[in-house]
Amino acid sequence: MNSVNEKEKRLTLALTKLKNLNFKNSNVKKNIENLDEQKNQLEIEKQELEEKYKRLLDDYNSLSDKLSKIQDQEKNEIKKQEQFSQKIDELNQETDNLLNEFDKWQT
Repeated sequence: MNSVNEKEKRLTLALTKLKNLNFKNSNVKKNIENLDEQKNQLEIEKQELEEKYKRLLDDYNSLSDKLSKIQDQEKNEIKKQEQFSQKIDELNQETDNLLNEFDKWQT
């Protein structure tokens, strides 16, 4: 009888441990499922961020090209203005020279 009682106690203890183990496994399983869902969500967010980054990088490159073209145009415009100013200065000098010559002929 004593042996049966001990076996029953051991069996009851084992069943209690198994119930607790199943309960723990259930929590672990839920935790794993939650972590898996979070991982999937993070992968989706990562992919979206990578796509946004790619679009931003493309936009940046496009804007950089446009800015470079505008800067080149501005340099060309400044160069043209300098050439124009130089021509005006030359013409003014020629005009002064002609006026001086004319004054010489007048006197």
